[in-house]
Amino acid sequence: MILHDLIDYQTLRIIWWVLLGVLLIAFAVMDGFDLGSAILLPFVARKDVERRLVINSVGPIWEGNQVWLIVGGGAIFAAWPPLYAVSFSGFYLAMFAILFALILRPVAFKYHSKRDGAGWRSAWDWALFVGGLVPSLVMGVAVGNVLQGVPFHFGSDLRISYDGTTLFELLNPFGLLCGLLSVAMFVMHGANWLVLKNDGPVAMRARSFGSGAAIATIILFAIGGFWLWSGIDGYRITTQVITDGPSNPLGKAVEQVSGAWFGNYAAHPWMMAAPALGFLGAVGSLVLQRTRHQALTMLASAVSIIGIISSVGLSMFPFILPSSLDPKSSLTVWDASSSHLTLFIMLVVSAIFVPLIMLYTAWVYRVLWGKVDESEISQGSGHAY
Repeated sequence: MILHDLIDYQTLRIIWWVLLGVLLIAFAVMDGFDLGSAILLPFVARKDVERRLVINSVGPIWEGNQVWLIVGGGAIFAAWPPLYAVSFSGFYLAMFAILFALILRPVAFKYHSKRDGAGWRSAWDWALFVGGLVPSLVMGVAVGNVLQGVPFHFGSDLRISYDGTTLFELLNPFGLLCGLLSVAMFVMHGANWLVLKNDGPVAMRARSFGSGAAIATIILFAIGGFWLWSGIDGYRITTQVITDGPSNPLGKAVEQVSGAWFGNYAAHPWMMAAPALGFLGAVGSLVLQRTRHQALTMLASAVSIIGIISSVGLSMFPFILPSSLDPKSSLTVWDASSSHLTLFIMLVVSAIFVPLIMLYTAWVYRVLWGKVDESEISQGSGHAY
């Protein structure tokens, strides 16, 4: 028996669908509080030393957190080539906006304290704010558009055509709602991080903003779910599903049906755990923010993010990118993956390197654990931003 035949094609596809979700969730949880902290920077810090406290709360770790975005992008490229091709061409302007903001962040971190002028530092403070807000908003908008379907189709030769127009086309009402939900959950997570890493006025203000963001997360998630159930058609495969065949998106028939995105919950009630975690995590964050259990508060907001993102994936399964223009061109877990051998080799590589990344990340957080020290910043420590 050939080694890669130890795991059949169907199982490998499911494994990589799960791994893709895990990597995206890891990015949202790990980099989410960086983005949320940057959004809160102009509002929770009123003096220069307070702004530097916020920056130094995330400065030593934000680069490591972004590794999960790079790994997730690499996984899409290697494991789901059609998904990579459609999403990176269809969402090109959105991706460019995210990339610009993510490039702006490291520049702002490095240059913020190079001069003492108030105008200089204020400009970089707002640059960090933009670097946090734009990715948070645009990524949520993109998810909202995926749930509605993306205007692309495949020709008979499997050449991809995207018929969207501009970035503003993505800014439809439901997409914006999902964008605001993304911002709210990252602000909630970022506020909890700032409370964990700071004392005094910064922590007090962050706690207040975190409470508001937790309430907004609960409300927006509920509105989004109701809107998805009552006003947006989902997708459903109407022909026999071949789970271990070659990747050809055109080998199926698909219809748009009202409420289809909730079909998996009816067929598999255990999936209801995902939206439940989304709500319970946000409620737990709201309640725990009033206590001294700061680490548990961070855990609660992380659980909410896990639940919200998992709800999207479980609702859509087996779809990963539906087509609003030509439903049969929709990409699913069963017809958009790389070959059996490629998925197996990547799984072996991931089994080796992902645990190493996790161990190194855990070690970094252990070394950097504790509150940010205002005295070191005020005295001009060479290690402080």
